[in-house]
Amino acid sequence: MRDGVASSHANRLDHDQRLEVLDRISAGESRSEVGLAVGCSQRTVARVLAAAGGRPSRRSRRRRRSALRLSLIEREEIRAGIAAGDSFRAIGRRIGRHASTISREVGGSCGRDGYRATKAEDRAVAAACRPKRSKLATNPRLRRRVGSMLCKRFSPEQISARLKLDHPGDEEMRISPETIYQSLYVQSRGRFRRDLSSYLRTGRAKRKPQASAASGRGKIAEMVMISERPAEVADRAVPGHWEGDLIVGRANGSFIATLVERQTRFVMLAGLADAKTETVCAAIAKQIQRLPAQLRRSLTWDQGSEMAGHRAFSVATGVDVYFCEPHSPWQRGSNENTNGLLRQYFPKATDLAVHGQIELDQVAAELNCRPRQTLDWANPAEKMAQLLQ
Repeated sequence: MRDGVASSHANRLDHDQRLEVLDRISAGESRSEVGLAVGCSQRTVARVLAAAGGRPSRRSRRRRRSALRLSLIEREEIRAGIAAGDSFRAIGRRIGRHASTISREVGGSCGRDGYRATKAEDRAVAAACRPKRSKLATNPRLRRRVGSMLCKRFSPEQISARLKLDHPGDEEMRISPETIYQSLYVQSRGRFRRDLSSYLRTGRAKRKPQASAASGRGKIAEMVMISERPAEVADRAVPGHWEGDLIVGRANGSFIATLVERQTRFVMLAGLADAKTETVCAAIAKQIQRLPAQLRRSLTWDQGSEMAGHRAFSVATGVDVYFCEPHSPWQRGSNENTNGLLRQYFPKATDLAVHGQIELDQVAAELNCRPRQTLDWANPAEKMAQLLQ
């Protein structure tokens, strides 16, 4: 008779009592203790737990929970709302959470049909455990692919984007740029870190703030300023407009001229014996005259004295030269970015004279094969090939 009364009473547990059962179980109380506190049988406690998905793991019961995270009680409210056919918005209003929070919670736990409160709780606790092993450490295939692209001097952002293009349906081949940096700077050890971090643009094995300084420039005769440059150059609508500069080696004794096409970001390099205007103008004229006339429209340069002979250069090549304002490197943004990439190959304070033109052409070819975000992750070589066709 007593069992029948207890069972009958158990069937009359209201919503708050069922939540109290889960709350006490989550706090570590036994079924008998919960039954005495709530006034029901152990069998009733077991049925409440079964409806919620089973008993939470010990790790879940020991966990200290942030108020920003869903609790087991809230997850049970979500389960009950799903069983009643409520929308995510309605469930969210009831427990004081945004509908998107409910959607992510249910979507990450097998959907509406498979959602169980305690199983979702255990998954959340397991996912929150720290420290975690790096994704590169647990996925050898991804690690090999990332390592291969790092050796080709792809940046972590380029690697992340390219993996999405190369493996569109494979979620295992996804990794964020920050995860790659963390793997190299924080989590990796020994040879992996030493070898691969050397391929980063900075060549550093740890993060470090960057600083830059501007240098003075002399006056060049008959300069045409960037403000007079045609609008088609600024909006990159027409190909054939270039930006240029020099990168300087050890003790200003060696130089490389860099040219970047604004629309495609295509790069050309020229080795220089010195920085005299005759040498510089002749070297970049030789490079740019390799192109068809429709890809030789203008050149934007800073106010360095190496372009003092710009008039003769324009006569020889048909390329108009425009000069940036003093201390305004952003007016040659594509070229400045490219010069930063080139320092990965030609570090500061090294002798640039040791690099012959064949090697410079190889570096330019490798740089032109890197995917670029601004080109929707195509590469400059592909874009230039389209123009030449």
